[in-house]
Amino acid sequence: MQIEIIPFKTEYSKDFYTLNIAWLKNLFSVEPIDEEILSNPKKHIIDKGGFIFFALLNKQVIGTVALIPIQKKDTFELTKMAVSPEFRGHKLGQKLMQYCLDFAKERQFKRLLLYSSKKLENAIYIYKKFGFVEIPVEANCPYARCDIKMEYPL
Repeated sequence: MQIEIIPFKTEYSKDFYTLNIAWLKNLFSVEPIDEEILSNPKKHIIDKGGFIFFALLNKQVIGTVALIPIQKKDTFELTKMAVSPEFRGHKLGQKLMQYCLDFAKERQFKRLLLYSSKKLENAIYIYKKFGFVEIPVEANCPYARCDIKMEYPL
């Protein structure tokens, strides 16, 4: 498979929404914060200094991931990673993860954070494999489904 990873393009906003909503509905529920961010990614991610990447196969979006800036300088949340169900099992999530880590290093970010759920055992395994370490989840975590927070110091 010849996968191309590209930066945000408005024309793919619907794919960003569709992939993430399907994933959330399958495993959890769609929270208001999810609906807000996914419905307008340019406003809530790009315009705030964040990044969205799309994995394309023959110009079709088959995966996506975002880096959202958080209040601490040069710190970003790795979030909204989703892969089309028919392309799971091809390590596309790992390719997107590596792309984000390389991107963050090139831009000299200080660290990456992510929020997840221990229910996602495979994802947690991959995060640890890439060097993320578990840190305490703050009391006001933005996601109800979150029971694990991880950090990747750059």
